[in-house]
Amino acid sequence: MATQKNGTKQPFLTDITELRNRARKQIENGAVTSDYGLDPKQAIELLQGALATEIVCVLRYTMHSIAATGIASEGPKEEFAEHAKEEHGHMERIAERINQLGGTPNLNPKGLETRAASEYGKGDPNLVEMIKENLIAERIAIEHYRELVQFFGSKDPTTRTMLEDILANEEEHANDMHDLLVAHEGRPMLPRN
Repeated sequence: MATQKNGTKQPFLTDITELRNRARKQIENGAVTSDYGLDPKQAIELLQGALATEIVCVLRYTMHSIAATGIASEGPKEEFAEHAKEEHGHMERIAERINQLGGTPNLNPKGLETRAASEYGKGDPNLVEMIKENLIAERIAIEHYRELVQFFGSKDPTTRTMLEDILANEEEHANDMHDLLVAHEGRPMLPRN
């Protein structure tokens, strides 16, 4: 209870008895409480797209970590493998959030290409092309996650916070790919301020 200027007590939280009653009455809803600010089905559908994007990224980075060849490929191969592992972590976090919202994570490979924002790529064995494909995919992910962060906003702070964490990691990945591209092409792709 907070005290107002006139000395009266003003509740700032829902009455505890009311919280307990609602929790008991809506137990079948799991973690989704009556004050959840979005349509859970729509939230799950959006997260299914993010999940598909992460699966595609895991697969692409893994393929690149194995298929990259040449004397200068060892560093990028290690970077690709590290990113695949981190993208896998994103995938698991998103899948868990879908589960918490009452959905079933769609890990089915059928239709994966149409559900994902990013693409698997061409499978070009050229190292520079691999780096470019990954940089493009990271840039797509960054824009996609920024839109999702805005959508979830204050209506689902748990999902928003998770997406903000993933977004920060995707920005780091894009920077890593840009640095690799500069190193392997010998020139910066983006102007420096």
